[in-house]
Amino acid sequence: MSAGLFKSLPYDPVRDFTSISTLGYFDIAVLESAKGKFKDIQELLAYAKAHPGKLNVATIALGSTQHLAAELLKTMAGVDFTVIPFNGTPAVATALQAGEVDAAVEIVPPVMGQISAKTLRPLAVMGAKRSPTLPDVPTLAESGVAGFDASSWNALSAPAATPPDVIALLHREVVKAVDAPDVRAQLLSLGVAARSSTPQEETALLTSEIRRWTDVILRSKVARQ
Repeated sequence: MSAGLFKSLPYDPVRDFTSISTLGYFDIAVLESAKGKFKDIQELLAYAKAHPGKLNVATIALGSTQHLAAELLKTMAGVDFTVIPFNGTPAVATALQAGEVDAAVEIVPPVMGQISAKTLRPLAVMGAKRSPTLPDVPTLAESGVAGFDASSWNALSAPAATPPDVIALLHREVVKAVDAPDVRAQLLSLGVAARSSTPQEETALLTSEIRRWTDVILRSKVARQ
Protein backbone atom coordinates (compact mmCIF):
# COMPACT_ATOMS: atom_id res chain seq x y z
CA MET A 1 0.00 0.00 0.00
CA SER A 2 2.94 2.32 0.60
CA ALA A 3 3.64 2.19 -3.14
CA GLY A 4 0.34 3.99 -3.74
CA LEU A 5 0.27 6.14 -0.61
CA PHE A 6 3.68 7.78 -0.98
CA LYS A 7 4.79 9.93 -3.89
CA SER A 8 8.27 8.47 -3.54
CA LEU A 9 9.83 5.70 -1.45
CA PRO A 10 13.51 5.10 -0.65
CA TYR A 11 13.09 1.58 -2.03
CA ASP A 12 11.18 -0.30 -4.71
CA PRO A 13 8.98 -2.93 -3.01
CA VAL A 14 9.34 -5.34 -5.93
CA ARG A 15 12.82 -4.76 -7.40
CA ASP A 16 14.72 -4.26 -4.13
CA PHE A 17 13.53 -7.48 -2.49
CA THR A 18 13.53 -11.18 -3.29
CA SER A 19 10.40 -13.07 -2.28
CA ILE A 20 10.65 -16.17 -0.10
CA SER A 21 7.10 -17.17 0.87
CA THR A 22 3.80 -15.94 2.18
CA LEU A 23 3.22 -16.79 5.85
CA GLY A 24 -0.41 -16.19 6.76
CA TYR A 25 -3.63 -14.38 5.95
CA PHE A 26 -5.85 -12.33 8.27
CA ASP A 27 -9.57 -11.96 7.66
CA ILE A 28 -11.21 -8.53 7.66
CA ALA A 29 -14.82 -8.16 8.81
CA VAL A 30 -17.65 -5.64 8.69
CA LEU A 31 -18.79 -5.35 12.30
CA GLU A 32 -21.49 -3.68 14.31
CA SER A 33 -22.28 -3.43 18.00
CA ALA A 34 -24.28 -6.31 19.44
CA LYS A 35 -26.98 -3.63 19.97
CA GLY A 36 -26.71 -2.44 16.36
CA LYS A 37 -29.72 -1.82 14.15
CA PHE A 38 -28.82 -4.03 11.19
CA LYS A 39 -29.75 -7.70 11.20
CA ASP A 40 -27.36 -8.57 8.35
CA ILE A 41 -24.96 -7.07 5.83
CA GLN A 42 -27.65 -6.75 3.16
CA GLU A 43 -29.66 -4.51 5.46
CA LEU A 44 -26.61 -2.35 6.18
CA LEU A 45 -25.83 -1.94 2.48
CA ALA A 46 -29.48 -1.22 1.67
CA TYR A 47 -29.47 1.55 4.29
CA ALA A 48 -26.25 2.98 2.86
CA LYS A 49 -27.74 2.97 -0.63
CA ALA A 50 -30.98 4.62 0.53
CA HIS A 51 -29.20 7.22 2.70
CA PRO A 52 -25.98 8.27 0.90
CA GLY A 53 -23.30 9.52 3.28
CA LYS A 54 -25.40 8.95 6.43
CA LEU A 55 -23.83 5.65 7.51
CA ASN A 56 -20.67 6.12 9.62
CA VAL A 57 -18.08 3.34 9.34
CA ALA A 58 -15.03 3.28 11.63
CA THR A 59 -11.59 2.05 10.58
CA ILE A 60 -8.10 2.60 11.84
CA ALA A 61 -5.81 5.18 10.20
CA LEU A 62 -6.20 6.55 6.68
CA GLY A 63 -4.33 4.38 4.21
CA SER A 64 -4.54 1.26 6.36
CA THR A 65 -5.76 -2.06 4.95
CA GLN A 66 -9.01 -1.59 6.84
CA HIS A 67 -9.57 1.92 5.52
CA LEU A 68 -8.87 0.96 1.92
CA ALA A 69 -11.02 -2.19 2.23
CA ALA A 70 -13.89 0.07 3.32
CA GLU A 71 -13.26 2.34 0.33
CA LEU A 72 -13.22 -0.70 -1.96
CA LEU A 73 -16.56 -1.81 -0.49
CA LYS A 74 -18.11 1.57 -1.31
CA THR A 75 -17.06 1.20 -4.95
CA MET A 76 -17.95 -2.46 -5.46
CA ALA A 77 -21.29 -2.30 -3.61
CA GLY A 78 -22.25 0.99 -5.29
CA VAL A 79 -22.96 2.73 -1.98
CA ASP A 80 -21.74 5.86 -0.21
CA PHE A 81 -20.89 5.98 3.47
CA THR A 82 -18.60 8.09 5.61
CA VAL A 83 -15.36 6.48 6.77
CA ILE A 84 -14.31 7.71 10.23
CA PRO A 85 -10.62 7.04 10.97
CA PHE A 86 -9.46 6.26 14.53
CA ASN A 87 -5.96 5.89 15.92
CA GLY A 88 -6.21 2.18 16.69
CA THR A 89 -8.38 -0.89 17.15
CA PRO A 90 -9.31 -0.18 20.82
CA ALA A 91 -10.67 3.24 19.80
CA VAL A 92 -12.66 1.66 16.94
CA ALA A 93 -14.16 -0.98 19.25
CA THR A 94 -15.02 1.60 21.92
CA ALA A 95 -16.73 3.91 19.42
CA LEU A 96 -18.70 1.01 17.97
CA GLN A 97 -19.88 -0.25 21.36
CA ALA A 98 -20.79 3.30 22.45
CA GLY A 99 -22.93 3.82 19.35
CA GLU A 100 -20.75 6.67 18.09
CA VAL A 101 -20.48 4.93 14.69
CA ASP A 102 -22.83 2.55 12.91
CA ALA A 103 -20.33 -0.09 11.81
CA ALA A 104 -16.63 -0.79 11.48
CA VAL A 105 -14.20 -2.53 9.15
CA GLU A 106 -11.48 -4.26 11.12
CA ILE A 107 -9.06 -7.19 10.94
CA VAL A 108 -10.60 -10.08 12.87
CA PRO A 109 -7.84 -11.22 15.30
CA PRO A 110 -7.70 -7.99 17.39
CA VAL A 111 -11.48 -8.04 17.98
CA MET A 112 -12.03 -11.79 18.48
CA GLY A 113 -12.33 -11.20 22.23
CA GLN A 114 -15.25 -8.80 21.73
CA ILE A 115 -16.83 -11.08 19.13
CA SER A 116 -16.57 -14.07 21.49
CA ALA A 117 -17.99 -11.96 24.32
CA LYS A 118 -20.86 -10.97 21.97
CA THR A 119 -20.31 -7.24 22.40
CA LEU A 120 -19.44 -6.93 18.70
CA ARG A 121 -21.20 -8.78 15.89
CA PRO A 122 -19.59 -9.60 12.52
CA LEU A 123 -21.99 -9.06 9.63
CA ALA A 124 -19.68 -10.28 6.86
CA VAL A 125 -16.08 -11.17 6.16
CA MET A 126 -14.29 -9.61 3.22
CA GLY A 127 -12.24 -12.53 1.89
CA ALA A 128 -13.18 -14.84 -0.97
CA LYS A 129 -13.93 -17.66 1.50
CA ARG A 130 -15.53 -17.81 4.92
CA SER A 131 -13.18 -17.33 7.83
CA PRO A 132 -12.12 -20.55 9.60
CA THR A 133 -12.54 -18.68 12.90
CA LEU A 134 -16.01 -17.34 11.94
CA PRO A 135 -17.50 -20.14 9.81
CA ASP A 136 -21.11 -18.96 10.28
CA VAL A 137 -20.43 -15.45 8.99
CA PRO A 138 -21.06 -14.98 5.24
CA THR A 139 -18.62 -13.38 2.85
CA LEU A 140 -19.48 -10.14 1.08
CA ALA A 141 -19.39 -12.06 -2.20
CA GLU A 142 -22.06 -14.44 -0.83
CA SER A 143 -24.06 -11.44 0.33
CA GLY A 144 -24.42 -9.83 -3.08
CA VAL A 145 -21.15 -7.92 -3.60
CA ALA A 146 -19.92 -10.09 -6.46
CA GLY A 147 -16.18 -10.70 -6.68
CA PHE A 148 -15.30 -8.92 -3.44
CA ASP A 149 -12.07 -10.25 -1.95
CA ALA A 150 -9.90 -8.32 0.50
CA SER A 151 -7.66 -9.68 3.22
CA SER A 152 -4.45 -8.78 4.97
CA TRP A 153 -1.38 -10.98 4.71
CA ASN A 154 2.22 -11.37 5.82
CA ALA A 155 5.14 -12.64 3.80
CA LEU A 156 8.88 -13.08 4.15
CA SER A 157 11.35 -11.45 1.76
CA ALA A 158 15.10 -10.81 1.67
CA PRO A 159 17.31 -8.16 0.06
CA ALA A 160 17.47 -8.48 -3.73
CA ALA A 161 21.15 -9.46 -3.70
CA THR A 162 20.60 -12.52 -1.48
CA PRO A 163 22.16 -15.59 -3.18
CA PRO A 164 19.63 -17.98 -4.78
CA ASP A 165 20.82 -20.94 -2.68
CA VAL A 166 20.10 -18.95 0.51
CA ILE A 167 16.62 -18.07 -0.78
CA ALA A 168 16.01 -21.75 -1.58
CA LEU A 169 17.10 -22.80 1.91
CA LEU A 170 14.95 -20.16 3.60
CA HIS A 171 11.98 -21.15 1.44
CA ARG A 172 12.28 -24.83 2.38
CA GLU A 173 12.46 -24.03 6.08
CA VAL A 174 9.59 -21.53 6.00
CA VAL A 175 7.32 -23.99 4.19
CA LYS A 176 8.24 -26.70 6.69
CA ALA A 177 7.38 -24.38 9.60
CA VAL A 178 4.17 -23.00 8.11
CA ASP A 179 2.93 -26.50 7.24
CA ALA A 180 3.64 -27.92 10.72
CA PRO A 181 0.30 -28.90 12.32
CA ASP A 182 1.13 -27.36 15.70
CA VAL A 183 2.17 -24.06 14.10
CA ARG A 184 -0.95 -23.97 11.95
CA ALA A 185 -3.16 -24.71 14.97
CA GLN A 186 -1.51 -22.03 17.09
CA LEU A 187 -1.77 -19.42 14.33
CA LEU A 188 -5.41 -20.35 13.71
CA SER A 189 -6.13 -19.77 17.41
CA LEU A 190 -4.87 -16.21 16.82
CA GLY A 191 -7.09 -15.79 13.77
CA VAL A 192 -4.32 -16.32 11.22
CA ALA A 193 -4.70 -18.83 8.37
CA ALA A 194 -1.16 -20.14 7.77
CA ARG A 195 -0.36 -20.39 4.07
CA SER A 196 3.01 -20.73 2.35
CA SER A 197 3.77 -20.04 -1.30
CA THR A 198 6.54 -20.26 -3.86
CA PRO A 199 8.73 -17.16 -4.25
CA GLN A 200 7.15 -16.60 -7.66
CA GLU A 201 3.64 -16.72 -6.18
CA GLU A 202 4.58 -14.20 -3.50
CA THR A 203 6.02 -11.81 -6.10
CA ALA A 204 2.88 -12.14 -8.24
CA LEU A 205 0.70 -11.45 -5.18
CA LEU A 206 2.75 -8.40 -4.20
CA THR A 207 2.64 -7.00 -7.73
CA SER A 208 -1.10 -7.50 -8.10
CA GLU A 209 -1.84 -6.05 -4.64
CA ILE A 210 0.25 -2.94 -5.36
CA ARG A 211 -1.70 -2.43 -8.58
CA ARG A 212 -5.09 -3.03 -6.95
CA TRP A 213 -4.62 -0.87 -3.84
CA THR A 214 -2.99 1.96 -5.80
CA ASP A 215 -6.13 2.03 -7.94
CA VAL A 216 -8.32 2.14 -4.79
CA ILE A 217 -6.18 4.98 -3.35
CA LEU A 218 -6.50 7.02 -6.55
CA ARG A 219 -10.24 6.42 -6.93
CA SER A 220 -11.00 7.26 -3.28
CA LYS A 221 -8.81 10.40 -3.48
CA VAL A 222 -6.73 9.52 -0.43
CA ALA A 223 -4.06 12.22 -0.12
CA ARG A 224 -0.66 10.90 -1.21
CA GLN A 225 2.20 11.77 1.13
